[in-house]
Amino acid sequence: MFTGIIENIAIITEIEKSGDNLILTFDSKLTKELKIDQSISHNGVCLTVINILNDSYSVVAIKETILKSSIKKWRIGDQINLERAMKIGNRLDGHIVQGHVDQVGICKKIIEVNGSWYFSFEYKKSENITIEKGSIAINGVSLTVVNSKRNAFSVAIIPYTYNHTNFKNLNIEDEVNLEFDMVGKYISKLVNTQS
Repeated sequence: MFTGIIENIAIITEIEKSGDNLILTFDSKLTKELKIDQSISHNGVCLTVINILNDSYSVVAIKETILKSSIKKWRIGDQINLERAMKIGNRLDGHIVQGHVDQVGICKKIIEVNGSWYFSFEYKKSENITIEKGSIAINGVSLTVVNSKRNAFSVAIIPYTYNHTNFKNLNIEDEVNLEFDMVGKYISKLVNTQS
C-alpha cells in the first residue's frame, strides 16, 4: 500500500529479459535503505526488490505487469518515480494507492500557467472512471482530477511536484501508468454487475 507521495527518482541502469519477465536494475539514493523482498512503487507499479549491490537494486516485472503498464517502453537512463510502502501510523498525505496499474494513459496536452502545469490524458474505454476533484495516481503520483470527461481528464501540477517527480520529463503522446481510485472502482463494478 502506498500514498502516491514520491520519495525519490531512480535511474534505470539495466534491463534484462528473463523468459517472459524483465529484470530491471536501478540506481537510487534510497538503495541503502532497501531490503530484499521489499515492495517499492516504480512509476506506480508495485515491484519486489530481488537483489541489492552497492547503490543499485533490481526488481522483476512479470508478463502481466508488462502487458498492463508502460514498463514495456522503459529504457536505460529513464527517470522513474519511487515510493516505499507506507508505514502504519504515518500520515496519509496522498490517497490510498495499491501499486496495481489499471491501464495506461496517453499524455495529450501540457500547458504551463504562471508556474503551474496542466497535463491532460486520454485512456481507452473501460470500466475505469474519474470524477471532478477525485483522486488518481499517474506514474505513482497521487493527484486530484480536474476537467473529468469520458475516457479523459486533466490534473494540475504544482511546482514542487513538477520538480521532484518525472512529470518534468513527460512529453505529448508519452504513456503513463494509471491507477484509478479504489472506491470508484468498487462502485463501478457494483453498478455494472447489477445492470
